[in-house]
Amino acid sequence: MIDPRRKPPAKALMIQGTGSDVGKSLMVAGLARAFTLRGFRVLPFKPQNMSNNAAVTDDGGEIGRAQALQARACRARPSVDMNPVLLKPQSEIGSQVVVQGRIFGSAKAQEYQALKPRLMSAVLESFARLRTAADLVLVEGAGSASEINLREDDIANMGFARAADVPVVLVGDIDRGGVIAQIVGTKAVIAEDDAALVRGFIVNRFRGDAALFAEGMRLIERLTSWPALGLVPHFAEARRLPAEDAMGLGRDTNSQHRQGPAESDAARAQRRLTVAVPVLPRIANFDDLDPLKLEPLVNLVLVRHGEPIPADADLVLLPGSKATIADLEALRLEGWDIDIKAHLRRGSRILGLCGGYQMLGMRIHDPDGIEGPPGEVEGLGLIDVETVLTSDKSLNPVSGESCVGAVPFSGYEMHVGVTTGPDRSRPVLRFADGRSDGAMSADGRVQGVYVHGLFADARQRLALLESFGLTGTGLSYEDDVEATLDGLAAHLAAHIDLDRLLSLAR
Repeated sequence: MIDPRRKPPAKALMIQGTGSDVGKSLMVAGLARAFTLRGFRVLPFKPQNMSNNAAVTDDGGEIGRAQALQARACRARPSVDMNPVLLKPQSEIGSQVVVQGRIFGSAKAQEYQALKPRLMSAVLESFARLRTAADLVLVEGAGSASEINLREDDIANMGFARAADVPVVLVGDIDRGGVIAQIVGTKAVIAEDDAALVRGFIVNRFRGDAALFAEGMRLIERLTSWPALGLVPHFAEARRLPAEDAMGLGRDTNSQHRQGPAESDAARAQRRLTVAVPVLPRIANFDDLDPLKLEPLVNLVLVRHGEPIPADADLVLLPGSKATIADLEALRLEGWDIDIKAHLRRGSRILGLCGGYQMLGMRIHDPDGIEGPPGEVEGLGLIDVETVLTSDKSLNPVSGESCVGAVPFSGYEMHVGVTTGPDRSRPVLRFADGRSDGAMSADGRVQGVYVHGLFADARQRLALLESFGLTGTGLSYEDDVEATLDGLAAHLAAHIDLDRLLSLAR
């Protein structure tokens, strides 16, 4: 007998894309905030994500950073159910597989295809839990809806939509060109039963006079029989939000400073802190950089393949990595190890975050083959510590203060490996529970820590700038993210009929 007091499952709507990086993640985030502001209890869901940019959840697991941002847009706490399958690339053909927040194992691409049928039950289980706790679940697809070569046993796009009976809205990106072919081509190649799930399309990132593309929208409608649900202009402020993956890292600025929200002529004339970041092939948790991008007095230089680390950098920041040993090899192949040591001889400073911290030490040991064949490699030798990679993963929110200056911080741990050695006697951070993190050289110019998210706290950014003789703005990164989400929601509401979109959810 059905209990009449029991809340019915939430309605759901799935946002799929004609390709990767067409704006699905931010579309879901903006819609989530828009419907939340209307009073709905909204939750995000992505069946399968591939990203090394991850977040720690309240229930002790990890999910894609984009789903954490979407949860924030919903004003909800992140949960492992929001992203039940997370693939974290470790090589060109293989990834670590995280299921419902915990490491499941590693698989090469072909092995993963065989694994997908076993993962669908976890995906549907997580989705069902979310539907009992919300009025509306906004689902994000992965990659392209038209990848028919991967359609068998699919859990990320149409396979999930069919299994869960969720209607689909297709998003195309006009900014990259060929959006008519993107959407019409998707209709042409997908199965009829899949096409029947599509309730309409949205064209994203339009620039210019919308009237000039009115005929284009009508042509897509006529050729697909799918209704147009919106032509969304480019939202420039999206750059202020964390990117889902490395494709979006520094899209709008390569080796350039991004101006803050209220930068004065005096600030522009003032000396800036140049922070150089080698962009490693398997860079992870690179949203650590986002608050620095928004600081007017920071010139963040993203050093790409084939480029030297600039000689005038005040600070070289080695970011996190999903495969520390492989990225250390890549760093050496680029010659960046030579640049870093020359940089240090010139009297400048080095900071390593997580995997970057491990690289700064004397050696990295991988006795159990966590990252590849068992073995060990020589580190950069800039601080006297060694790291042993282990199967245990630290996933913890943390807070405390810096050991120098007692500056408060909050952040999170997300790493494998145990680091020990003499320079650990000079830790960088002290946790509220009494533990310490990090190590520094005797002169303090080389430091490494495991904690992510340090610079999201304005106090830590101010302390960094002050240590170089500069005065920061005190910009609240968290407030900036909130304001940008509100702006994104208003932007989408102005160009998409939200009532119509809600009526499509089932």
